Amino acid sequence: MGVAIEKRKPRGAEEEPADQYAKCRVVLEVLDRVGDKWTVMAVGALAEGPMRFNAIMRAIKGVSHRMLTITLRGLERDGLVKRTAYATIPPTVEYKLTELGCSLIEPLRMLADWALTNRTEIEAARVQFDTKKAEAD
Repeated sequence: MGVAIEKRKPRGAEEEPADQYAKCRVVLEVLDRVGDKWTVMAVGALAEGPMRFNAIMRAIKGVSHRMLTITLRGLERDGLVKRTAYATIPPTVEYKLTELGCSLIEPLRMLADWALTNRTEIEAARVQFDTKKAEAD
């Protein structure tokens, strides 16, 4: 998978299968994080600027408290979100995208644009596939 999207190397300079596998694993690990629907929505919400937890929850319809906590922790672990706790009463916690997190906004926008542009064609393909499958059963 990873090799198909890279520029081809000159003959004789092919990578070893182990190197290709290692690159694919890295790509899949990153896609696993950034391809999650709650991650996409959290990054989208935080693209507007720093937010507190409850504000993010209100911005992302349908996310549970637990799922948002897990998502934000994962984003923080991956260096995409910075969590800042302020010593106030009650404690105030703010989340914001890091520079790395901000670099994800444009690729996600491009993917969203692609999905919206091709939605009708994808839906038509699904109907055609499902119809053929139903006829074959």
